[in-house]
Amino acid sequence: MVLAGLVTAFLAGAPFAVQAGGSWAHESAQHLQQTQMATRSHVTATTLEAMPPDGQSRGALFMIPAVEASWHAPGGRTVYGEIPARYGTPAGAQVAVWTTTGGKLADPPLTDSQVASVTAFGQAASGIIVAALLALTWLLARRELDRRRYGAWDDDWQSTDSRGSQRK
Repeated sequence: MVLAGLVTAFLAGAPFAVQAGGSWAHESAQHLQQTQMATRSHVTATTLEAMPPDGQSRGALFMIPAVEASWHAPGGRTVYGEIPARYGTPAGAQVAVWTTTGGKLADPPLTDSQVASVTAFGQAASGIIVAALLALTWLLARRELDRRRYGAWDDDWQSTDSRGSQRK
């Protein structure tokens, strides 16, 4: 009976949980995307040094290749720093980068497809959480029912043990 009730609860409640979780994830990701679009700028950086060809890299083997470059912050001041660049990029090359309003390098804003992915993840996670909670409820209910059943068996054994052996 308990299992049938939990399955019914899952079938009735999971669609609402999936909808709510997806809606919350979508609104959160969309808000983040809008905030990033408002606080980040797409600027062009000029490399100040050449990036060696592939195979002649500097530094650690698994690092993202970077070169010294300069760019203009949204306020107009010139900023210097390292930017990711492809192997073989010559000095003076123009590379598009995203920056914050202060001129620091930043990741590009979330794309619409990334927002959709976050939404799908929110939906899937909500369904899994509902299933996990109901499975946990089933395990706890099963444990309590087993405890009661074993207690009843023990009481029954005690009442029928005519020799008084007190075995469990």
